[in-house]
Amino acid sequence: MKITRKELAGMVDHTNLKAYATKEDFQQLCEEAKAYGFKSVAINSYPVAMCRKMLENSSVLCGAAIGFPLGQTTIAVKAAEVEDAIGHGCQEFDYVCNIGKVKEHDYAYLRKEMECLVGIARKHGVCCKVIFETCYLEEDEIIELAKIAKEEEPDFVKTSTGFGSAGATIAHVRLMKQYAGDKVQVKAAGGIRDLKTALAMIEAGATRLGTSSGIKICDELAEK
Repeated sequence: MKITRKELAGMVDHTNLKAYATKEDFQQLCEEAKAYGFKSVAINSYPVAMCRKMLENSSVLCGAAIGFPLGQTTIAVKAAEVEDAIGHGCQEFDYVCNIGKVKEHDYAYLRKEMECLVGIARKHGVCCKVIFETCYLEEDEIIELAKIAKEEEPDFVKTSTGFGSAGATIAHVRLMKQYAGDKVQVKAAGGIRDLKTALAMIEAGATRLGTSSGIKICDELAEK
């Protein structure tokens, strides 16, 4: 496929979700994101205010991970975390759905969770991405969750946290794109460490990539 380095960089959420990340690490993350023209920095909710300040006067968005990485908090707690992150300046958030509820096939609960968090995103004019953690799900479970997303219309459905037993797969990206519909985009994340994998995810339907290897991937393309 034909894609420019600038176009590819504009699809990357430059990621540091490590528990031991320091202020210096976030400063480096933000400087790299600005230098490469990445779409956003993907971080936990605590450093949002700090990173938003570091990104001043740039086009790079500040994200926040919610209910991360297990998704095992109540809807009210996730909603409070979203409101707090937005209050500190986040412009996008990626929340982990309640994976246990997916395994129980309690789709009414998952719809309620998605409706609540998408509603907060719309109220504040920020981007909402729903993390499925597909490595733990069967195909029919991914389909049912994607169907809910088609109706509730988050901005993105996302494959993985990067902390699960596996990351994004081509098959899962295609499946999510097929059933989530045209209004909902797909973010591939987890295990995207080289240009070949990144391009394969884009060809499968992903329009955003979550990776800590964005620099390496974009440099690979520039060298071609």
